[in-house]
Amino acid sequence: MILELADIQILPGKQTEFDSAIVNGVQNVISQSKGFRGYKIHKGIESPDRYVLMIFWDTLENHTVDFRSSELFTQWRSIVSPFFAAPPKVEHFDLLSKSE
Repeated sequence: MILELADIQILPGKQTEFDSAIVNGVQNVISQSKGFRGYKIHKGIESPDRYVLMIFWDTLENHTVDFRSSELFTQWRSIVSPFFAAPPKVEHFDLLSKSE
């Protein structure tokens, strides 16, 4: 399983609206994509305009090819991008170790 980690900075004062938009976008759009296995969204405490979105995929290509080249990606971006203060920083990770 691959972890996609997106570090998102939104426009100040838009947290309430973005909270709703990001949950809607993941639950109703991204979740339909091939290889999607789950997600977590974290909000910043010290930096309330910062969010960390973690999406779990079967393969790297499920995100970088299947999702990114689909209409679902266009729908996702139309929901969340109006809130972005800057483009999100996105990276992918393999699991090294975990607690039970």
